[in-house]
Amino acid sequence: MTDSTAGEFVTETFDYDGGRQVTVYVPPRPPDAVVFAGDGASIARWGAVLERSDVTSTMIVGVHRAGDDTLRLHEYSPDFAPSRFDAHARFFVDEVCPWTAARFDLVLPSERTAVCGASASGELALALGLRRPDVFGAIFCASPGAGYRPPADLPSPAPRTYLVAGTSEPFFLDNAMRWAAALGAAGADVVMVERPGAHGDPFWQEELPLMLAWAFGDQVRRSQVN
Repeated sequence: MTDSTAGEFVTETFDYDGGRQVTVYVPPRPPDAVVFAGDGASIARWGAVLERSDVTSTMIVGVHRAGDDTLRLHEYSPDFAPSRFDAHARFFVDEVCPWTAARFDLVLPSERTAVCGASASGELALALGLRRPDVFGAIFCASPGAGYRPPADLPSPAPRTYLVAGTSEPFFLDNAMRWAAALGAAGADVVMVERPGAHGDPFWQEELPLMLAWAFGDQVRRSQVN
């Protein structure tokens, strides 16, 4: 017998970069929100955390990373290799997003759509969210790297942004706080959370239900994320 409370995972291979996979967590109930994420082989699996949480039904669309770490950084940060970043951004937004809508018969406005990442893919989430607020109404970013820093001219108003970092990863915590300050100065609705933990610790995925409650919950209390 199939467990009706468990979601499923669907993986598709696209032509981009000689064959790039996308893994989708499909929740057991029709989704009311969708999160697109870099580092998708791991972040899509965070859907299992949502099944233990009382949050809105959410689909996670995870675009897999490049196999080479240098190429990953070039795809995720616009400042290292702009042409490589732009090609990946087009794939992410112009191919994966429409494919998701068609494949899963999913039509959601930007207000119910987020872009998410952690570490280097946290930089990707920030970059895509700032460039395409028409697609992504919220940014979820855990422990961003410093390859991409707040640009001098941020959109105003900037997208809603939820940042989290660990107290035992000072470099990444400083990066997150830098972004929180810059986005706040640009008039964005920003949450900045410090959690006990180091880089890559489980607090990343455990924060996702709080991110969703903040961005998409019908009644959200600030105490949930402080």
